[in-house]
Amino acid sequence: MSSRDELREHLVRTRIAGDVATPRENNLDHYASLAHRDSHYTFGLTVEQPWSFRDVLALMAKSAGVSADPKHRYGQDTIDPELTIDALDAMADRIAAVLERPAPTVMLATGHPTGLLAIHLELARFLRERGARLLTPAEGWSYWGQAFGRKRVIRYLGDVAMLDDRGGFVHTHDAAPMQAMLASLGDERPDLVIADHGWAGAAGEAGVPTVGFADSNDPALFVGEAEGKIDVVVPLDDNVLPRYYEPLVNRLVTRASRVR
Repeated sequence: MSSRDELREHLVRTRIAGDVATPRENNLDHYASLAHRDSHYTFGLTVEQPWSFRDVLALMAKSAGVSADPKHRYGQDTIDPELTIDALDAMADRIAAVLERPAPTVMLATGHPTGLLAIHLELARFLRERGARLLTPAEGWSYWGQAFGRKRVIRYLGDVAMLDDRGGFVHTHDAAPMQAMLASLGDERPDLVIADHGWAGAAGEAGVPTVGFADSNDPALFVGEAEGKIDVVVPLDDNVLPRYYEPLVNRLVTRASRVR
């Protein structure tokens, strides 16, 4: 495992954290959309508290490290690499606790196959090696979405759920696929869900223990964490080159391997 200093340098150099690619104006637009309860930005979570735009901005400054200044409306924004590393360690500890159980069950899903799939695939491999049973419910379930106007289907790669659209895995914020996966399980519930976007939001909303990843323009999971519905959210840029995430995965699995 890389030292904390080495990982911090890597996060900043690859722009997983530090000066990230997501522009400030995009962040603020998404914070306002969540404050107005736009369902595209709530990720399947029922927001319980009266989060205003200023409240969301303050939370994102605290949890992700974006600029807290509401007058900073354009240009560069940031993710604090220290917060990223702290959250990675908290996620690893949560995974380790689940692995202490006999034959734990886990579900993994991603709405960002061009980036975060690299993390999920390695976590899936690690979990299988550690004796976890990876659940793959509702494979082949499909639905029509108003936003894209055609059918999308749940498919799995390496036990990681994603949406297939005409032969390609696609980016999605939708909560409906995870809702369908949980419904297909009936009374069974996984011991842990590792996910992002609406996959994580829907799981947390259903009361399933959930950890996830979120970019600085995706405030819903951080709100879910603040309200106690999501256990851990790791702030990071969710669409850098997949190979750049390798040191993060190494830290996760090394720490999570320390099961008592």
